[in-house]
Amino acid sequence: MVTVKAPWAGEYSRFTLLFERFAIDVLLSAKSITDAVKILRLSWFQIHEIQDRAVKRGLARRKQEIIEHAGIDEKSFLKGHSYASILTDLNQGRVLEVVPERTEGAAESLLRSLPNAQITRIEAVAMDMWPAFMNACRTVVPNAEIVHDKYHIASYLGKAVDLVRRKENRALIKNSDNTLKNTKYLWLANPASWDKKTKNTFRNLALDELKVRRAWSIKESFRHFWNFRYQGAAKNFFKSWYFWATHSKLKPVIEAAKTIKRHLQGILAYLKYQITNAVTEGLNSKIQSIKSNARGFKNFQNYRIAILFNCGKLSLHS
Repeated sequence: MVTVKAPWAGEYSRFTLLFERFAIDVLLSAKSITDAVKILRLSWFQIHEIQDRAVKRGLARRKQEIIEHAGIDEKSFLKGHSYASILTDLNQGRVLEVVPERTEGAAESLLRSLPNAQITRIEAVAMDMWPAFMNACRTVVPNAEIVHDKYHIASYLGKAVDLVRRKENRALIKNSDNTLKNTKYLWLANPASWDKKTKNTFRNLALDELKVRRAWSIKESFRHFWNFRYQGAAKNFFKSWYFWATHSKLKPVIEAAKTIKRHLQGILAYLKYQITNAVTEGLNSKIQSIKSNARGFKNFQNYRIAILFNCGKLSLHS
């Protein structure tokens, strides 16, 4: 028996190249896998086979492309504490690779999934202050700068303000004082988004000697840091801000300030590269939609293929 490679079908494929092209377009356009299955009249297994071949083609074609700014983030995979680590191309807004877990080893394998020619061209990698990601970056991409963006810093400071509010609110309630009741999001929201009613509420609260008001002022003051373009001026600002924060007598604020100081080099790097993981966060929203439409993924490889198929901006057609 002789096996002949047909010019109108891919190797080991059950479908013609023309049908696969049509199926890929349907999968990219359909609201869900269920809808695509109905249109194409294929099984879920057959759908996955088409996606798998398309992703392999796309990844092979992407090896010659230049990647300058990358981002590493985490995404929940299953219920509980099951995570995946995601590598993104921040310039082109696409997922480069996905691996299970969020350990240092997982992050290293994530970065090493790129060809060496691409790894050596990476200038900066945006990430939060998770040590596993930072250590992996220093190991695999030693010449790239680690960048901590303003969204992660705002999150740390926001948590510190909320801890101060919660403790103070408990103390006030014991004295039958409901001043801080139901004000959580007032202290966390960007003042630029406040309406007239919210502004009046805040003015009334600010008249009181509240600890959370001091914590909020320290958090909001740090916004000025991101307006600097020269690291020397930013360092001088941070020195003054850090003194204020660490002498606030507010433990959560002091701890947040010390955390920021330990990672100051990565925060200063933001001023140079102006990259954030906002792209990654946006992709996470799309990934969640993919996950919901597929009714969850019990098999990680299927999860990975679906993400790369829909979020990788790959050249998928034959």
